[in-house]
Amino acid sequence: MRAVVLSGGLTHDFPATTSCLTALLAPLGVASEVHEGVDGVDEAFLALPGADLLVVNALRWTMTGPGVPDRYREQADAEGASPSAAARAAFADHLAGGGGVLAVHTAALCFDDWPEWGAALGARWVWGRSQHPPLGPEIDVSVVGDGDLVGGVEGFSLVDEVYGDMDLAGDLDPQLAAPQPVTDGRTMPLLWAREHGGGRVVYDALGHHPPSYAVPEHAEIVTRAARWALGGRGG
Repeated sequence: MRAVVLSGGLTHDFPATTSCLTALLAPLGVASEVHEGVDGVDEAFLALPGADLLVVNALRWTMTGPGVPDRYREQADAEGASPSAAARAAFADHLAGGGGVLAVHTAALCFDDWPEWGAALGARWVWGRSQHPPLGPEIDVSVVGDGDLVGGVEGFSLVDEVYGDMDLAGDLDPQLAAPQPVTDGRTMPLLWAREHGGGRVVYDALGHHPPSYAVPEHAEIVTRAARWALGGRGG
C-alpha cells in the first residue's frame, strides 16, 4: 500500500513527527512518500491517484485571513499556501474512490480558504478564537469512545497541546478527550473517525512533537487509526 504524506511548515519539528508517523505505518505494509515545502502541497495532492492513504502532518495555509497574527502575515509571501483547483479535485477524487485520510495536529489549521478541507476533517481552526495552552505539563487523556480505534485502550497521560474552540462538525463521535485550562476545564475532543465524500477520515489533534508518539497508548491508537482509514487493511 502507498501513503502520500504532506509534511512541513512553521513552528513545529515536522520532519521528526513525520518520521514517527511513517515508522508507525511501515509495519502495516504502507510505503510512504513525503512531500515537503510550499510546492509540496500541490505535489502531494496531485500524487494521490493510486494512493491508499493521505497523511497530513503540516501547517500550510494562506497566512493572510482574518485574525492571523502579524508574525505569520509577514511570512505569507514565502510560506503561504493554497491548494490549486487541480489539487482540490484530486482530493475529492481520492475520497470518492474510497481513499483514506489521516490528519494530525496542525492539519486542522491548514487550507483556511478551502471549506471542503475542514468539512472532511470535521474541524477547522478559527484565528482569533481557537487556541491552546502552552506545551506542558502532562495532560490526562480520557478514552471516551469504544470503537475500533480505542477499544481496550486505557486512558493515558502525555505532554501535548489540547486545541480548543475550533469549529467542529455536529456529527462527531469523539474517541479521545481532555480538559483544557484555557476553557476553565471544559473537555475538548481530541480524536475521531468519520466517513466523508466516500472516503474514511481520521483526525488526531495530538502529535505536537515526537514524545507524543512515544507514549504506547497514543502510538497504538494512531496505528489503529491508519488501519481504519485503510479500510481495515494492514498489519
